[in-house]
Amino acid sequence: MKSDQVKGTIFSELDDQRVLQELDMEAFEEQFKTKSQSPPVDLGTLKKKMAQKTPSGASLMEPNKAKNLAITLRKECVAASDICSAIETYNQQALSLDFLELLERFIPTEYEMKLIQTYESEGRSLDELSEEERFMVRFGKIPRLSQRISTLTFMGNFPESIQSIQPHLNAIIAASMSVRSSRKLKEILEIILAFGNYMNSSKRGPAYGFHLQSLDLLTDTKSTDRKQTLLHFIVSIIQEKYPELQNFYTELHFLDKAALGNQTL
Repeated sequence: MKSDQVKGTIFSELDDQRVLQELDMEAFEEQFKTKSQSPPVDLGTLKKKMAQKTPSGASLMEPNKAKNLAITLRKECVAASDICSAIETYNQQALSLDFLELLERFIPTEYEMKLIQTYESEGRSLDELSEEERFMVRFGKIPRLSQRISTLTFMGNFPESIQSIQPHLNAIIAASMSVRSSRKLKEILEIILAFGNYMNSSKRGPAYGFHLQSLDLLTDTKSTDRKQTLLHFIVSIIQEKYPELQNFYTELHFLDKAALGNQTL
């Protein structure tokens, strides 16, 4: 920058300072002050203005949950009262399965139920609440709500579940009929029962049958010399006295499929 330009700038600044001293800046500031220059607003006044802009309704739900509930209710296009009535009467046809599964996420928490109880105990009107909150109040009063929704969900899934497990059920039924009709297996069980009655004769009278889980005792019961189990002893007796029963397993069918199906179920 040239020297004359520098001098001109300095003189301009000096002139500005002189002019500022001769002008009434208070009148200028009053007429042209910006918002940032405005005097601070009284805190009490600000609170009153905020209260006027804020809805008077109470909040019984977390905002995001209320928003998601509103979206869910719009999807089903069923009145809130009809939804609650369907759950109370187990009306499976009134509500879709997908909607029921979504509703499970909106079961009121213990904290939300306390908020509802407090709100009602104060005698406040439901009209102050949003549509979603009014639904939550009605929804939360359904007895055993969680169990009812679970039951309805189970009922809705039942046909598909039956179709899925039917092959396994058929295998189990077929295997059960095979076991029941096996003559050789029945005779083996009679031999086991005879030994059991003999061992327990001093404790109680003869039994006419035993539970299947009692067969586990055959491997747990050992001889006095601890060299063999009761199962091994009975096997040796069958091989010696009843050799025709050794191939009893040939009368049993579908056992592998039944065992696989039982694990799946």
